[in-house]
Amino acid sequence: MDTLIQQFRDLPTTAISDAMEGLNNLESVIKPLKEEYHVAGRALTVQVPVGDNSAVLKAIGEARPGDIIVVDSKGDTYRAIAGDFVVGMMQTMEIGALVVDGVIRDLKAIKDLNFPVFSKGTTVASSGKVGVGETNIPISCGGVTVFPGDIIIGDVDGVVVVPQAMGDEILMKAKDKILKDVKREEKYAGKPEEIKKYIAMMTNKA
Repeated sequence: MDTLIQQFRDLPTTAISDAMEGLNNLESVIKPLKEEYHVAGRALTVQVPVGDNSAVLKAIGEARPGDIIVVDSKGDTYRAIAGDFVVGMMQTMEIGALVVDGVIRDLKAIKDLNFPVFSKGTTVASSGKVGVGETNIPISCGGVTVFPGDIIIGDVDGVVVVPQAMGDEILMKAKDKILKDVKREEKYAGKPEEIKKYIAMMTNKA
């Protein structure tokens, strides 16, 4: 894993989102199957028609270790984009995570694999395999445009997308935001009078 990706993995999505002024967050219903998942990696984008996951299989074959497969499945919640067998293949190929604006199935089995999946939830219906769809093209996932190679960071709060050309800039801003937050917490923690002053200031009553 390159150094930039490793540094993003150490940061919370909230700080990264703040560094981008609240933009480029996938819609809030896309969440990890387990709260402890915290991932970062380069996007391998996948676009599929509703009800078909052939291109997801293609992406597994194309992915490099650590890549995060990001799937535009048009928000469909009826048919699963992957089950435990497909996710198991991702794990074997050392893919970093699966992010989809749709659903998966075989929830218990996937949790047992301990492979990071971020989705809208689960269903019982599988996808077909007609053989259509594309990989490594610009897509829309969870209301955000994702380009191949963009940096994807996901944790318990959700998923953010950092445009690859802005990686160094956003990393620096996110780290700065964390330092400012630490200083703010130190200033107000356990100090009721300081908190009152802060509230007055923020509500324009000072």
